[in-house]
Order: sequence, then C-alpha cells, then structure tokens
Amino acid sequence: MTIEPLTLPPALQPGDRLQVIAPSGCVCDRNAFDRGLAIWKAWGYQIELSSGWDDRHGYLAGRDEQRRKQLRRALVDPEVKGILCARGGYGGTRLLETWDWETSIAPKWLIGFSDITSLLWSLAKQGISGVHGPLLTTLAEEPEWSQQRLFDWVRQKSIDPLQGRGWGAGTVTGRLFPANLTVATHLIGTALEPDLTGAILAFEDIGEAPYRIDRMLTHWRMSGRLEKVAGIALGRFSRSEVDGNVPSFTADEVLLDRLSDLGVPVVSDLPFGHEGVNAALPVGVLVELNSNLGTLTVISD
Repeated sequence: MTIEPLTLPPALQPGDRLQVIAPSGCVCDRNAFDRGLAIWKAWGYQIELSSGWDDRHGYLAGRDEQRRKQLRRALVDPEVKGILCARGGYGGTRLLETWDWETSIAPKWLIGFSDITSLLWSLAKQGISGVHGPLLTTLAEEPEWSQQRLFDWVRQKSIDPLQGRGWGAGTVTGRLFPANLTVATHLIGTALEPDLTGAILAFEDIGEAPYRIDRMLTHWRMSGRLEKVAGIALGRFSRSEVDGNVPSFTADEVLLDRLSDLGVPVVSDLPFGHEGVNAALPVGVLVELNSNLGTLTVISD
C-alpha cells in the first residue's frame, strides 16, 4: 500500500499575513512572546493578534469557545496564510471535543509544538501538513540555524537532515508524525488519532518521570499502535530526573527497554523538544530514518 504525504500549504512570501492564536495555555511570559513576534516581523511577515489571545481562564487562554473562535477565524479568513500558536501548556484537545473541520478550508500553515500536537494531528487527518516547531514564546531561544530551518521550510525550501544516535541497524521511509508523547498518548482511541500505518513517530516530552514514560509507552504497545509504525525518532525528554533517593530507571533506560525490541529502526538524541534546540519537523511528509547513521532526513520531491 502506497501512503501519500500530506498536502503542504502554499509557500509563505514576505508580506503574507499571519495570525497569532492562543489555543492552549495562557501566555505568562510576555517578553518571550514579544521577542518571537519581532523575529517573524523581521522576516517580512504581517502579524495579526487574534482577538482574545491574551485572555486567561485558570490555566487556559480563555474559555473553550473563545479559543475555538480564534482557531476558526484564522482558518476561514482567506487573507491569513499561516497560524502561529502563542504557547503550549494545556487545552488544545478541549477545543476539538466538539470540533468539525470545514472541508472547504484551504491549506494554511499551523505552527507549534507540545500541546499543539492535538491540533497538528487533527489537521493531519484532514490531509494537511503543519509544522511541529517553535512557538512564539520559544522561538527567540532557538539558535540561528534552527530559526533558519523553520523559515526555510515554510517557504518550501529544503532542510538539512537531523543527527542523532541510531539503535541497531536499518533504514525506513514513512510519513513523519512528531508529537509530545503525553498529548499523543491521550489521542489514542479518539476521533483525533490519525492513521499511523507505516508512520515514523517522533516523540518528545517534559516533566514526565521515567515511570510515567514507561506507562505511556506500555499503553502504546498494548494498544497495538506500535505494531503499525515503520520507525521511531526520539527527541529530548526534559526534566525527567527523579530524586536520587527514589529507586528508578532513567528516561533513556525506559526508552531503550520499551522500544528496542519492536524490530523497527530507532534514532534517539535528536535535537527537538523542550528546553533546548527544537528543530522544526514537518507533519506527515515523507522522511527517511536511518538507524545506521542516526539520521532523520526529509525526502524532497
């Protein structure tokens, strides 16, 4: 069975209008947000802040319906060529509980990561590729090459392979599905879960103790989802350390234990995730995962 890559939105051009939305958690660091805005503007884009982007409702950036309206307005406005997510946190999945994608919506860029996984994977079910990449509140912390990678990709230019550490041997190709492990785990069995047959999963996370990473990966195994995939790419699992007085595995030991016996290529230590370089990863495009060389490469047409 041949699985086609997802549709890429049209390449962004200087002067294009992009809209900022806050579909998840409220913005707590205004300085980081403003620095991210300045970078996008410096690349020549017109940035529009969606009404309500700075609202707060507990840990959310406004009530669910308010945040749904932000997403809907950005999607249906033909003048908006891309959607920039302000931050992650939590709340994106709540928007999709009663959400219907409009089949008439033209493909446009959706950019974010962490909690934005829910939106990126749901959009992928509509056949449209987004970007698992820096949020407005994290973009300024990226090194120059990582920022360049993001802007090259949305202009539909080629991007370099990422280097990690390969386990075992083998090379596979498949559609790339990057994700926050926690968010993706909670999409299993829901209407938001995309078809992962032949996919290459790319996982990262933050603040999850090794036993919780173990629990999530065990759920992936027991659900049968990992029997479908062609390979697995692993980024950074930040703040996974436990108190030295508590018996524990490390996150790396858990990943090796739960994934090394699947019979598929695995590449770890790739430069994406929280609290460090977060290289942009396009969703649903064809990639090559080479565990001999420890590389993840986007396959250009």
